[in-house]
Amino acid sequence: MAKHDFGILDKFEENKWYQEYEPEKYHCISVDMDVIDEVFSAHLEEMKQIKAFACISTQPICGLEESGITLIPPYSLKSFCDVITKANRQLQSHQLVLLIDKIKEAIKDDKYLIHFGI
Repeated sequence: MAKHDFGILDKFEENKWYQEYEPEKYHCISVDMDVIDEVFSAHLEEMKQIKAFACISTQPICGLEESGITLIPPYSLKSFCDVITKANRQLQSHQLVLLIDKIKEAIKDDKYLIHFGI
């Protein structure tokens, strides 16, 4: 099954291309594509408000790259966590609980979250 992976960057480097799929390096957790699709369908406008970057800090985007790499900066993590928490009230997904925990860890450590799309 297709999935999205989320991990924490130990050290974020400006102007570095994060283009390699390296889920082990970032201790990623996985969320099935159908779960992420449900989050997006129910909370699309909120997801579009999350400021992030596509592969490098010079390519700002809003939301997640569905089939690419997204870098979510510390200043966007609370909003992202709020959307996922809100979505999980309905979905009751263990995978989303793990994602919420991963986001909270990144917030606590003031680190970037990396997302590998499908």
